[in-house]
Amino acid sequence: MATDETGDSTKPGTDQSFVRVADADELREEGRLLVNRNGRSLALFYHEGEFRAVDNRCPHMGFPLTEGSVEDGILTCHWHHARFELSCGDTFDPWADDVQAFPIEERDGDIYVNTTPKRDAPPEEHWTERLETGLEENLRLVVAKSVIGLSNADVPDSEPLRIGAAFGTRYREQGWSSGLTIHSCMANVLPDLGADDRPRALYTGLRHVASDCQGESPRFDQPSFETEEVPADRLRKWFRDCVEVRDRDGAERCLQTAIATLEPEQVAEILYTAATDHLYLDAGHSFDFINKSLELLDHIGWEHAETVLPSVIPRLTDAQRSEELSSWTQPIDLAELLFDSFDQLPELVEAGNEKTWNEPDDFTEILLSDDPHEILNALKDAIRSGATCEELADRVSFASLMRVAQFGTANEFSDWNTVHHTLTYNNAVQQAAKRASSTALYRGVLAGAMSVYLDRFLNTPPTPVPTIDSSDANPEDLREELLETFDEEGNVNAAGAIVAEHFSAGGDPGKLKETLGQALLREDAGFHTLQNLEASFAQFDLRDDEEEKELALISLARYMGAHFPTRREAEQTYVIADRLNRGEKIHESN
Repeated sequence: MATDETGDSTKPGTDQSFVRVADADELREEGRLLVNRNGRSLALFYHEGEFRAVDNRCPHMGFPLTEGSVEDGILTCHWHHARFELSCGDTFDPWADDVQAFPIEERDGDIYVNTTPKRDAPPEEHWTERLETGLEENLRLVVAKSVIGLSNADVPDSEPLRIGAAFGTRYREQGWSSGLTIHSCMANVLPDLGADDRPRALYTGLRHVASDCQGESPRFDQPSFETEEVPADRLRKWFRDCVEVRDRDGAERCLQTAIATLEPEQVAEILYTAATDHLYLDAGHSFDFINKSLELLDHIGWEHAETVLPSVIPRLTDAQRSEELSSWTQPIDLAELLFDSFDQLPELVEAGNEKTWNEPDDFTEILLSDDPHEILNALKDAIRSGATCEELADRVSFASLMRVAQFGTANEFSDWNTVHHTLTYNNAVQQAAKRASSTALYRGVLAGAMSVYLDRFLNTPPTPVPTIDSSDANPEDLREELLETFDEEGNVNAAGAIVAEHFSAGGDPGKLKETLGQALLREDAGFHTLQNLEASFAQFDLRDDEEEKELALISLARYMGAHFPTRREAEQTYVIADRLNRGEKIHESN
């Protein structure tokens, strides 16, 4: 008799993949048995005259299925009442996953099991299918287990990013919103995170996509025109005209045609132009969302543009236009000032051709001043002197960072959102200026500068930016202290001061970014906090001046300090998923 590694025999002349696991009479008498073979814990059942074998770990939370019950061919786990069809392992409950079932035979009074499951899909295939189910059913635990499973299988991050993009753009009739924006933000910050936090970031984006789409109607595409002969200028005009009259369907046909016939930069320019025809749409969200859709395509490939980009059209056609708000027209009509400046842009840009702009020493001070006429005149003088859109966007973005870094905590808590919106809008305009060359983007810069002006009262008086000339503190200790600071409410200024000291002590900015990312991802961070981290990281990377780089992370730490801690429910779910994927027994934990 041959003997397997457990000491149990295999019958000569039989399929060697089957191993003896039990005495048939004993299994009939007991009704169920737990055995371990080839590294697997198997639950054996005798039910309705048939022998069955399944993995003993419930795929939902790992509870032993031998402690469940069997009736009418259904195996029920007693922990969360997940139900499985006993012969094949298929679940009745999508949140539970199918349990692996194994071929089983009776031979001469013994029970033999093939320890290769009846269906043994490759990990990538299995976890991709589970991720899609998790998104469809809005199941956080399933999403978390799937992301971890794909990561463990060395599946590139672009794949879960693609799946989330396809789902989020298809199953939300109202189009692109916070969920997909978070998804794109998390994609952008992946290189800045520690290895353990990268799957957390993917999980964060994907669970927000699922939540955003729950209960929503699907979106149905409009096709492109059946022609390749419409020039870019005409498509741009048609698209803008459709957006102007809030015609979604017409705008989508124009955009789909542009995607099919034009270069990516030209398509981006069409979207950016429409997004700046009106002022600061939806408190800056519209422009930021459009830019995030393009950034997500950078990660998953332009070939998905026809699926992704049309989802941003409602952010244009349905957006609130700031020129309709009293804050932009009273007591000073900023809208009129801006539209007059827009009319001057072609002449200003032409005058600045072949000139090199030298930034005045007081330029940032002017951008933070309380005279909108002086601010716009300074910007127009800069354009006339050769300032590129990217150069001016950089300075306006820095002024936005100053507003957050100097935000006064005596203000209402909701006003953090006000300075935040200005920062993310101006960061998006700066990123857009790197992507596409368009005079229209100067309009985004000017509007962003007026939003900085409107936020001036939130720096009255300005909170001093922490400065520390030198420190001999251990940067690793400071990073740990920062995490502890986020464990208590209201440590806004303390968080900013720790970041400033970290720079003074010569700490590695990369390690600091990892710590800030770790702090964010353990929290139930809201939409704006997740956005703020991504925008602040981007601003850090865009800057050459060390003090400006430092300010980007000081402002971020202050913002995070105002919004932490939270209940950390999402992190608890992720930890459970991670432990389950490592085979731990969750049900035995205290």
